[in-house]
Amino acid sequence: MEHQASSPVVMAPFPSLLLSEPKSDYEALSPQWVEVLVDCPGSEQKLYTYLIPSDLTVQVGAILMVPFGPQLVGGVAIRLLLAPPPGLDTSRIKEVEEVVTASFFPGGYWDLLNRVADYYCTELITVIHTALPPGLLGRSQRRLKLNRDNLPEGAEVFCSRIAQQVLTLLKAQKEGDYSYQYLQREIRGAQRGIRELMKRGWIESYLEAPKITQAQFKKAVILVRDGIPPDASQPQRDILEVLRRKGGEVWLSELSKLANTSESPVHTLEKKGYLVIELREKLRLSSHAEAENEREPAKTLTTAQQAALEAINSLQGYALVLLHGVTGSGKTEVYLQAIARILALGKSALVLVPEIGLTPQLTERFSARFGTKVLVYHSALSDGERYDTWRQTLTGESQVIIGTRSAIFAPLRNLGIIILDEEHDSSFKQTHLTPTYHARTVAQWRAELENCPLILGSATPALETWIESQKPEKYYLSLPERIQARPLPPVEIVDMRQELQQGNRSIFSRSLQAALSRLREQKKQGILFINRRGHSTFVSCRNCGYVIECPDCDVSLSYHYTQEGATELLRCHYCNHTKIHPQHCPECGSPYLKFFGSGTQRVTQELTQQFPNLRWLRFDSDTTRRKNAHREILGSFSRGDVDVLVGTQMLTKGLDIAQVTLVGVVSADGLLHHSDYRASERAFQTLTQVAGRAGRGDDPGQVIIQTYSPEHSVINAVRHHDYQGFINTELPQRQSLGYPPYGRLVLIRLSGIDEAVVQSCAELLGEHCLEWMDEMGEVLGPAPAAVMRVARRYRWQILLKFLPTARPHVRDLLGLGRLCPPSVSMGIDVDPLSID
Repeated sequence: MEHQASSPVVMAPFPSLLLSEPKSDYEALSPQWVEVLVDCPGSEQKLYTYLIPSDLTVQVGAILMVPFGPQLVGGVAIRLLLAPPPGLDTSRIKEVEEVVTASFFPGGYWDLLNRVADYYCTELITVIHTALPPGLLGRSQRRLKLNRDNLPEGAEVFCSRIAQQVLTLLKAQKEGDYSYQYLQREIRGAQRGIRELMKRGWIESYLEAPKITQAQFKKAVILVRDGIPPDASQPQRDILEVLRRKGGEVWLSELSKLANTSESPVHTLEKKGYLVIELREKLRLSSHAEAENEREPAKTLTTAQQAALEAINSLQGYALVLLHGVTGSGKTEVYLQAIARILALGKSALVLVPEIGLTPQLTERFSARFGTKVLVYHSALSDGERYDTWRQTLTGESQVIIGTRSAIFAPLRNLGIIILDEEHDSSFKQTHLTPTYHARTVAQWRAELENCPLILGSATPALETWIESQKPEKYYLSLPERIQARPLPPVEIVDMRQELQQGNRSIFSRSLQAALSRLREQKKQGILFINRRGHSTFVSCRNCGYVIECPDCDVSLSYHYTQEGATELLRCHYCNHTKIHPQHCPECGSPYLKFFGSGTQRVTQELTQQFPNLRWLRFDSDTTRRKNAHREILGSFSRGDVDVLVGTQMLTKGLDIAQVTLVGVVSADGLLHHSDYRASERAFQTLTQVAGRAGRGDDPGQVIIQTYSPEHSVINAVRHHDYQGFINTELPQRQSLGYPPYGRLVLIRLSGIDEAVVQSCAELLGEHCLEWMDEMGEVLGPAPAAVMRVARRYRWQILLKFLPTARPHVRDLLGLGRLCPPSVSMGIDVDPLSID
């Protein structure tokens, strides 16, 4: 039951939602009611009052299951009440069904969630969903089932037309079972027919059990008595020996394998009093957290590293620090030694990386230093693994969490430091799902609330971070040289126009071909980077010029083939529509179809043809879909099982392999020529980062960048590893146009099936935006998105460009959603990194 009035409560009134632990005086008074923020899409965000059953203990911040309409939904306990709200009919208040977890909010955590919801224009419950591991806010539906035992022959004759329709649907289903909501959607007025059939006893309703992620329990065998029974059989002796060798505790399923026997002698030993079998929780954590690794000692620091570490260790409370170090300068070692001090103080550390592919290497280094204190948290883990890792963060123990952007919400208590490695990377921004948060922004807020330092590390800092770090109250730390005084690799720029003029039609320049041919004989490794996966960008008919396009999106289909080469596919990189590659042109029937553009598959195909002795692996989103694929590919490459790693953006981030002496950029032009104000920054960062993978060991590196635009300013800056020169060119352009970091952007995205309706809605919202903006800035659009149609939905957008002096309350824009018809969805991307 919803309400607006307030009563004696444990916390501040909604919607301030300043959540705190229950106070002892309220605990003593035993609150009987709780106000819950429910997880029910489509319902208005309000607090709903529920009765606390006498056998349940509810704390503020607990996750609950509560009845809501015809279903059970998850929700968060927001406020405890000593009396029901005035004017509320207590006879209609429903009871809390279940407590899923106790309160999970450390100090300041609720303030963080509220700030994210407010800044990124989204509902608080959506932010809570992002912060929690999947499966905690479960939901169940009320279902209707045919009661076949009571159903007479020809029952339809005896009931109304609507009841007949309900019966027909239920009979058509083998189990005679449908959700209540489905029947209501399919049959107008279904509720009347359902009531009629339930009154006759022909159908019955029930509430399905919600699917909630839970702890996993297994049988453990615990040794409780020394010695060996005088009548012990050999299998019993083997079991006792294994238990003693393993420290007295082993999982029952593993014990049988280790002792090479059945479970029968285990139970016999239990009857004799030598061991006990009991259920214990089996934590589903990464392998690095399950076993104590051999510890690696701290490394000797360079002068610059030592200065940076001392500066970080001297910080008291909140501080924003940019650790600007060239590739290979040893930023990770500075992180490790700074974290060692934090752990010694009994506090925890949070380390964020942009890609899941970076976690294996980083985790290995951290585990070698800190052992089982290291836990991993990212979306590639199973629901159970994420749930168990999340619960470990609640224990209050000193630990290190390594994860991708969502790990910024890990509810660590007593947080001592937050680190964003490769802070410039766009993967830290969530774009097409709400909330559209940037982990770097949220990390800054969290560090402020936790009163701990935030370390932003990069060789190519984002321009926003660079500008922020130059302010008097912020810190800029530089690592200008590689460790052991290793030189940055020389960068050779190859003009592919000249290659073509001189008769070389290969995707590899002659310089890159020569470097690849030397790899195997030198027993070194190389990296080939290209900005696209697949084989070719598009397929065109040489007879009529027809380009094969996605039927659901305004883009061409990319050509792919299976590794065995048995199946040729055309795939859309927007909606994943896939079809078999035709042998003839669908338009004119010609067999002359030609592939244009290059992707990772095309590169490996050329490698095989030109260098059959080179062993290669692909590293892109196609080859890393399977769980642990990142770890397996990088492990194989780091062991030297392959000579060349061919990949996309994943290659640019954090790979540190000493044997890599060659980096080849097959085509830089795909990065340079985007219609986006960040294109130059993104291209400089990507090319500089991938170049930095070479020469990190004792042997010098070599970088070859192929391009049709060798005179481009970005190419020139990359050639000289010149970050300062790049920003000296880029920042004045940004400032003159009022783009970030000198202004603020908000992108309103609209989409729907009907093109005319979406356009009309965009024009209406554009007019309202013009009125709302007033003198705060300008409205660009409405206009079609760069790719207007994706997955059969037409897309329009409106870009709001605020002046540096403007201080808008962007959350006001949520009201625009009420102007959209139901067929048009609206999304608000605050501080967008791309305008597509």
